[in-house]
Amino acid sequence: MGLSKYSFSKKEKLTGKKKIEGLFKKGSSFYLGDFQVRHLPSGDAGPHQILISVPKRTFKRAVDRNLLKRRIREAYRLNKQLIQIEGENSLFIAFIYLSKEILTFDNIQAQLIKCLERLGTINADRHE
Repeated sequence: MGLSKYSFSKKEKLTGKKKIEGLFKKGSSFYLGDFQVRHLPSGDAGPHQILISVPKRTFKRAVDRNLLKRRIREAYRLNKQLIQIEGENSLFIAFIYLSKEILTFDNIQAQLIKCLERLGTINADRHE
């Protein structure tokens, strides 16, 4: 894999207008807990690339949005191995936070683990 198991490098961030538009136009999605998860096979063998969105409409203050994004990013960083399959094509993934309140890190992590497990089964099914 080349990256440390618990790192979150620049390569893992989903950037680029075309990639993001493609994810939202062609990607599949599911809802689990307080998250909507959109995913799309990226077609290359690099690390999974993620995007984290916390709506401005729900959380007016940037401090609150940034806090939630940090918590989600950290929960992803610690548990991303749940969707890693050696030598597989990676996914573009968007985590969209839907809750109306600021959840604790433990709560966010528990929900994100369920999302990652579901993504892992989707990704494994794609390879069979």
